[in-house]
Amino acid sequence: MKLTLKVWRQSGPKEKGRLVAYVLDDVSPDQSFLEMLDDLNRVLVLKGEEPVVFEHDCREGICGCCGLMINGQAHGPVRGTTVCQLHMRNFKDGDTIVIEPWRAKGFPVIKDLMVDRSAFDRIIEAGGYVSVNTGGIPDANAIPIRKEDADLAMDAAACIGCGACVASCPNASAMLFVGAKISQYALLPQGQVERVARALNMVAAMDREGFGNCSNVAECEASCPKLITLSNIQRMYREHVKASWKYAPREAREAAG
Repeated sequence: MKLTLKVWRQSGPKEKGRLVAYVLDDVSPDQSFLEMLDDLNRVLVLKGEEPVVFEHDCREGICGCCGLMINGQAHGPVRGTTVCQLHMRNFKDGDTIVIEPWRAKGFPVIKDLMVDRSAFDRIIEAGGYVSVNTGGIPDANAIPIRKEDADLAMDAAACIGCGACVASCPNASAMLFVGAKISQYALLPQGQVERVARALNMVAAMDREGFGNCSNVAECEASCPKLITLSNIQRMYREHVKASWKYAPREAREAAG
């Protein structure tokens, strides 16, 4: 296939960026999108030009590094798929593909297509730890857990923290990410000790990092490569309200009945 790529090039966080067009020949439909970008960089290096900076790691859809806006869609046109698992067979010969970084205040551009997602690390850090009893390794079935709760916790834990939810939301909201991280522990017995503090601290950290409120358009759920559902945002709200009520002044609780 012959493709025209319009790639966002930006030399630094404070520099002005622009879309630069490249024509790439002999693109195999069996290549992944990242392998296609590797080929582009190989061509640029042979020409003596600077390669395009983009983030990647596992290339198996589990690390969350490879976040890109492709033709205005987070991770591209295939639902439930990360950029590294997206194949060029989903495009046609002669296509023009616009490739941009995540666009959000909380994700400043470092260079070209790479953004700084350390805000997510700080939110996770604010969530703290999970208390466990010391001693020998407990039997796997020693703590009974309802299958429904176990399934919901596993679904929430599938979040890879790629940031597609933030990049897709008109308000750059991180509530789907934070909701998933709160849910995966709130649903399990092992997460009960720090449950209240975790909800308060992670939501406060999310607000400090400059992410917006939920826009109610559900683009986060539609663009999530791991199909995290909006029910996790609802659970985050419930957890935060219950936690806030627990620490509310006694007079306020008595006045509310």
